[in-house]
Amino acid sequence: MNWVITYLVALLFLVALSFIGLEYFEKHTFLESIDLALRCALIAVLGGILYCLRSVYLNRCLHDQWSKSWEVWYYLRPITSLICGVVAYIFLKAGLVVLDASQNSGEGSYGNYGYYAFSFFAGSNVDKFVAKIEEIGKSLFGIEKTRNSKLSDNKKEGKE
Repeated sequence: MNWVITYLVALLFLVALSFIGLEYFEKHTFLESIDLALRCALIAVLGGILYCLRSVYLNRCLHDQWSKSWEVWYYLRPITSLICGVVAYIFLKAGLVVLDASQNSGEGSYGNYGYYAFSFFAGSNVDKFVAKIEEIGKSLFGIEKTRNSKLSDNKKEGKE
């Protein structure tokens, strides 16, 4: 458990340094072109780290049910959150997901709060985000749900 906490706090520190780096190097041509995507990914990682840290104290302190078998989940969850942040950005940019909230017309990164909020939710709630993306894929392109999603749906309905 101590390694998981160390990993999550170190990752949190790395995300903070990345935000500082983006502010410092934001005028670099290449970074400027992918600035919003990087920020969405970092915000999503923050959501994933928050979710993991909350799970650590709930499972260890409140429920006293810490299991080493779940440690892989704690290591991989922030990575899946990062991926979801990038996907959230792509779906918003492509117009496949539309924000109802009004966009601020401010300059720079401060005019993109809708992107950040959506990315945070995508990173903190990976399972539901992926399910929503699969719904969009099915409605737009006729793509069937993945096997994991179908198994999850069956468990919810008690069909197994």
